Formats: sequence, structure tokens, C-alpha cells
Amino acid sequence: MKKALALMLTVSMTALAFPAFTQAEAKDYKIAMICDSSINDGGWGAACYNAMVAAAEENSWTFEVTDSIAQNEYYESIVSYCSLGYDIIYAPGNQYTDAVLQAAEEYPDVAFALLNGAATTPDEAVNGNVTSLLPNAQQIGWIAGALAGLMTKTNTIAFIGGMELDTTLGKYQGYAEAAKYVAEQDGREVSVLDPVYAGSFDASDKGIEFAKAMMDNGADVFFGDASAVDSGARQAIDEANKAAGEIKVFDIAQPADILGQNECIICSQVTDNSAMISLCMKGVEEGTFGGETIYGTLQNGGLSAGAISDLVPAEVQDQYKEYLQQMMDEKFMA
Repeated sequence: MKKALALMLTVSMTALAFPAFTQAEAKDYKIAMICDSSINDGGWGAACYNAMVAAAEENSWTFEVTDSIAQNEYYESIVSYCSLGYDIIYAPGNQYTDAVLQAAEEYPDVAFALLNGAATTPDEAVNGNVTSLLPNAQQIGWIAGALAGLMTKTNTIAFIGGMELDTTLGKYQGYAEAAKYVAEQDGREVSVLDPVYAGSFDASDKGIEFAKAMMDNGADVFFGDASAVDSGARQAIDEANKAAGEIKVFDIAQPADILGQNECIICSQVTDNSAMISLCMKGVEEGTFGGETIYGTLQNGGLSAGAISDLVPAEVQDQYKEYLQQMMDEKFMA
């Protein structure tokens, strides 16, 4: 089995080097991102785009993006950049896997970085030119779930997904188990509503609809993996809080720290995708890219919790930070 790489550790070479990426002389490198959500969505699309920009600027690469594309446009959008000589195609989501693998077979000299790609996906690339960037979905869920379990007053929390992806399910499961665990430590029992899926990442109206229905079912803390759908949910939550005259329904954002964007946000789960993208860039420059999975975890700095709102009482903040430390020390729920 190939050795999976930790995010901030030295990248090992694969058993078979990939000579197509060896560079005889300096060149101008280019990376392109495709995305089915908007890079201005204040959520997933924006965070993934900003990560690419940060990595590109750090490594002096040129960058480009095509966003808000439909599923039937994935492959064509990727191929258009391949034909223009881009060195890396960055696809931020498991939903792009089929299109990436098809293009990777047809363009062996192009590198493909698949965020949230399965650990098995690099082995499926016949030319060895695909790397999966895989933040730990369980830990992402834990970061949100622990705070949700501490903050819920109704003992009912909710989760909204964009698509039924393996990574989204992993986040939901981590969210649910962490929330239930911290509540049990306090002598309470938390109920997690069944996850709902919008079938896309840009249907903000679905987020509004879902949030209203889940608040009607008693949910007072939300977490999501749905980009613009999450934005719609926050809109509905803010409106409900305004009507109630107080902020009593909360949201935990991801994957960037966006505290202050909506009144209901009490914290964010933060993923440092830029570091993983940067490793891919260095692999291309050094001729070692491909065939690996780069993991992002709490332990190596790939994942973290963002700033905490003053809506979270000081004693709850202390409890939450203690649970985060347990996660770091690999003692959470142990």
C-alpha cells in the first residue's frame, strides 16, 4: 500500500516516479480551479478559491477559476484548461471524481488535485497523475459537534448537506457523535435530526426551506456542508432570531472562519486547504506529484476551530477548548 501523507509532513516520493512532471528549467506554472458553486458564496466555494489564491501567491503561480458550473460541464471545463497548458487542475469536491479521472487519463502531463477525493482515487488514475487532498471528515464533524452539544438548549440539533457524498456523511456522523458525547458528559441527551440534502451546492432557497422546517422540529444549532445552501439556512435562522427578539438559534460555519458574517454564527470549523494545494505545487515543480493522498488533521494544523462568538458563555468556551485539546491529544471519546 502507498504511504498516505500527513499534511504538514515531508512529502514522500511514490514507488514509481512520474517523469512527465520533471522540469529541465524554470517555467511559469499555472493552476486552474473548477467549481460548481460560486466563489462569492461566503462558504465552500469562496474558501476553496481563497485557498488556491493563497497557495498560488506563496509559490508564484498563475491562477484561474471557472465557477458556478453544472455537473454536465465538469469534464469540458477541466479539458479546456488542460488544452491551455495548465499544470494543475484543482477540483474542490468528491463530486468531480469521474470527470477528473477521465481527463487525467487523456492528459498524462497535467496534474489533478482532488479535494475531498477518496483515498483510493489516486490508484484509479492510470497515469499516476491524481492526488487526493482529504481533510479528516470525522474531525471536521467533531469540531462542530462538540460546540453544538454544549450550546443546544432544546437538545435538538440539525445538519444540512449539499450532496450525499461520502465526505459529507463522514462530517455528519462526526458531528452527531461528538454532540451526543459532550451532552452525555453533562447528563443530557441530544437528538440529531436526520440530515437533509439539497442535491446541489447553490440552491440557497433549499437552505431557507430546510432551516425553517428543522427549526419547527426544535433544532436550535445547525451545521452544514452545503455552500450557498448553508447561506440560505443562515438567512432563515437570522430572520427567525429577529422575529423572536433574541439570538437563540445558532449556526456553526465551515470551512473558513466567517464569524460576524451572520448574527447566528457562533464559531467556524476551519480547513487550511492552501497548505495541501501548496504541497501539490511543490510536487509538480520537483517532479514528484501524483499517486498519493494528503491528509489534513487537527494534529498537523490542517483543521482547527475559528474564533468563538461572545454568544457562547465563557464557561462553555472553556469546556469547548478543553474538548478541542482532547481531540488534539487523540483522547476525545477515548
